[in-house]
Amino acid sequence: MRADHEVADIFRSAGPAYRAAHAGHLSLGQLKVMTAIENCRTAALGGHVEACDDCGHWRIAYNSCRNRHCPKCQGAAARTWLEAREADLLPVGYFHVVFTVPAEIADIAWQNKAVVYDLLFRAAADTMLTIAADPRHLGARIGITAVLHTWGSALTHHPHVHMIVPGGGIALDGTRWISSRPAFLLPVRVLGALFRRLFLARLMALFDAGKLSFFGAMAGLATRKAFLRHLSPIRKKRWVVYAKPPFAGPQAVLAYLSRYTHRVAISNRRLLAFDETGVTFRYKDYRRGEAERQQVMTLATDEFIRRFLIHVLPRGFHRIRHYGLLASSTHKDALALARSLLGVAAPVGEPEPDEPTDHRSPCPCCGGHMTIIEAFARWCQPRAPPQSAGSIRANTP
Repeated sequence: MRADHEVADIFRSAGPAYRAAHAGHLSLGQLKVMTAIENCRTAALGGHVEACDDCGHWRIAYNSCRNRHCPKCQGAAARTWLEAREADLLPVGYFHVVFTVPAEIADIAWQNKAVVYDLLFRAAADTMLTIAADPRHLGARIGITAVLHTWGSALTHHPHVHMIVPGGGIALDGTRWISSRPAFLLPVRVLGALFRRLFLARLMALFDAGKLSFFGAMAGLATRKAFLRHLSPIRKKRWVVYAKPPFAGPQAVLAYLSRYTHRVAISNRRLLAFDETGVTFRYKDYRRGEAERQQVMTLATDEFIRRFLIHVLPRGFHRIRHYGLLASSTHKDALALARSLLGVAAPVGEPEPDEPTDHRSPCPCCGGHMTIIEAFARWCQPRAPPQSAGSIRANTP
């Protein structure tokens, strides 16, 4: 069902003027995202006509843009991804761990997204793997699924990594499975301290290698002395690592992953209004108590577009990554060993269907099977249904 207001509506209405006003200041990636969202599920991308085999009802289905920043395209992508991940779940508790960087680092990441976001991933993963392998803590090799989010609820720039981690791992000698305590995985203060040390050391290495760029108000950080002075306050500040209690079973893990892995900066269902005053949407203010956390904000349309576009990821950047036991190169063998040590059977693979699965939704009138009767190319409209075919209802969604 279509939401009352969509990001696509805002881009179609205000996008041309925004592009004209900011010509030369938008990246090619941002321009492509705007165009993709504007054209998503419209005649610009082509589509097909479906008709019900039973009652003759017909409808037009336009093609999706499949852009990873599009609010309308991520549901199907998440379902496909989750089907592949379900077989990787182990019968243990899973923890949710979040690594966040201070505002001073977020400012640097703003102008160096690819290298700093990559550093955030690597430093957070290495922190988890190192502390978990320490015999004073868990003493095991663990698996991690990590997801990058770059936004706060109000579309501000707030880079952080969400991790899903099994409650235990394989002993370093590979002979047994070591389970974590029921409601405790690793000490967050120890994680925060190592994360800070690893991140800052590697950030300085990037600076010394000339891989960081600064411009505009931050141009002064290009000198080493100024850069060190910028980092000085956060060397002694506590870097917060947040760990939630374990999920209630594998299905809860999948439900969580479906909400987080393919999330975009703002979903269409959070939009409340779009008019001459701007864009009104719901957001969560985490500084307030639970009862008052849900708030409403109105931004000028240009500011809403600006905030949305700052979360466009660099081309080719992977926002979902796997580490340790779940690293792509070794995860099959590692999971097989983990299941063996846990004494559980490997999941039985589904038999390959004789025919491709039909993902088309059933007829909204009678629940019958919908068959494609016509396909049309980009920027084309479908032909009207034959007037003589009285059994075909000439209506569209």
